[in-house]
Amino acid sequence: MNLTKPIELLAPARDAEAAITAINFGADAVYIGAPRFGARAEAGNSIQDIERATRYAHLYHARVYAAINTILFDHELEEARKIITGLIHAGIDALIIQDMGILRMGIPPVELHASTQTHNADPEKVRWLESAGFSRVILARELTLEQIREIRSLSTVELEAFVHGALCVSMSGQCYMSLASGERSGNRGVCAQPCRKLYDLKDASGNVILSHKHLLSLKDLDLSGYLTEMAAAGISSFKIEGRLKDLNYLKNITAYYRKKIDAFLDGNPEYRKSSSGKVWFDFDPDPVKTFSRGTSHYFITGRQTDITSFETPKSAGEPVGTAINSSGNRLIIDRLMPLSNNDGITWYSEGRLNGAKVNVADGNRLLLAESAEITPGTSLFRNYNHAFSEKLKASRTQRKIELKVELRFIPDGLVLKGTDENGIMLEKKFIIEKQISRQPEKAGDIIREQLSKSGDTPFEITDVKITWDQPFFMPVSKTNAIRREFLEAFCEERRRKRALPSVKKEDKDFRWPVAAVSYLGNVSNHLAEKFYRDHGAEKIEPALEVSRDYAGRRLMTMKHCLKYHLGYCPREKNSRKMQWKEPLFLVDGRKRFRLEFDCTECRMNLYHP
Repeated sequence: MNLTKPIELLAPARDAEAAITAINFGADAVYIGAPRFGARAEAGNSIQDIERATRYAHLYHARVYAAINTILFDHELEEARKIITGLIHAGIDALIIQDMGILRMGIPPVELHASTQTHNADPEKVRWLESAGFSRVILARELTLEQIREIRSLSTVELEAFVHGALCVSMSGQCYMSLASGERSGNRGVCAQPCRKLYDLKDASGNVILSHKHLLSLKDLDLSGYLTEMAAAGISSFKIEGRLKDLNYLKNITAYYRKKIDAFLDGNPEYRKSSSGKVWFDFDPDPVKTFSRGTSHYFITGRQTDITSFETPKSAGEPVGTAINSSGNRLIIDRLMPLSNNDGITWYSEGRLNGAKVNVADGNRLLLAESAEITPGTSLFRNYNHAFSEKLKASRTQRKIELKVELRFIPDGLVLKGTDENGIMLEKKFIIEKQISRQPEKAGDIIREQLSKSGDTPFEITDVKITWDQPFFMPVSKTNAIRREFLEAFCEERRRKRALPSVKKEDKDFRWPVAAVSYLGNVSNHLAEKFYRDHGAEKIEPALEVSRDYAGRRLMTMKHCLKYHLGYCPREKNSRKMQWKEPLFLVDGRKRFRLEFDCTECRMNLYHP
């Protein structure tokens, strides 16, 4: 019995091509949107494509998780049940869900993962989800290492955490701003991202505190420096955000974390990789060179000062120098690093991010695609690295499973036996006519050379052992045909021998912690209501997506705090005395949202007027 703890690198997959790419670049698992009802409505996939991705992943004992993590309306329940049943038959390893009504659909047994949309931020909630039949809980992004350790100490369920990518400013599943502003619900997969818009911050008297800033926009998450601490705290799956990102982003970030995790595993023998195969990269991954709003560690070690991206919600890129002189579309710069033709550069002017394509880069002289007046001394950034992008597109990165082969001859043919890095074995008999070799001294080398070729299969054949009484001759074409047939059979054997999903039973005697479920529980159908009543809830309020009752409602719950950002946090020793009349408001044209500062819980809440 293997007592080491598995560590999983979990990558996003917009589609089947992305899923296969992520596996090739080192992911132990991928998550992919179902045909409908995923939290990224633009990233839905057919069951056939998900099955194709799943068959490929299972070669490497990697896993595929299908996301049906929106809330459902009553008229959608039957369609969702059919989709889920189809996904299970397609071989998915787990279903990521938010809507508890799914547990009352009568679907076939399947491993369940509680989406971060179920707002998994405290031990009591995680223990309840474990008792409800979930095999894994995807934790809230806002948690600290101390909070993760506390959750781990009080539950045994697998814990998954985001380590890289975009951050929602609101706690997941608790954001209704897009719904209330424009009838586009994040809990329904169609968030309009109002958190990335421009706002004014005003006090109760109408005084402007901050003007025309992206006051709810956060930098991206990068916890690559905390993998050791997170694993020790109880995280077993490290998740990359980005189902809407392009393939180059996926390749770069997956490769970056694969290398980071492999380095961690090399130094920590009590852990192991959760899938098979070694990846050979032909490039050096660098997160700065693909999309990034700048990065932060968010709250992993407690509250940090530099988590916001007030100037722009876009990718400014990596620093490349400063402007010396500009005239029309000609720009001379003081370079920090070389630039290339077709690079994209950015700069800030009057608080706004501007950008231009570099048509020609000649040392420190740039010819831009359009005229741009850039003040001397302005910092310049590169948000598109053409050379790096082309290298990613052309990458021939490979992932191979080690396989040792033994060949022995028998009276009516031969037996080929393979043993892979996981100890999986397969023997296959081939009936052939044998011919005594006329070149006995070369016969073994010729056969060994042909059997060692693995081509575009998932295998790297590291050793070929031949057992015979006398050297035989085998035509190269016959040897190659035998090898191909054997490796195809070994692929199927690997799929058959993979670890099966962990399906848990619901403990129906475990009670919901409180007697009432508010609109924050996102109950939008009669099956979800039945689920909560089965677990002891007496009063259940419908989701806002059902009631549309926004007046006075809390629309966002955030750890991001503008008082803290401005230096007015009463919990900080050196904070300033608030000079503005509360309540404060975020103002977007005619829309105004009231802010409430819950200093006991260290949260900022946003309310509908």
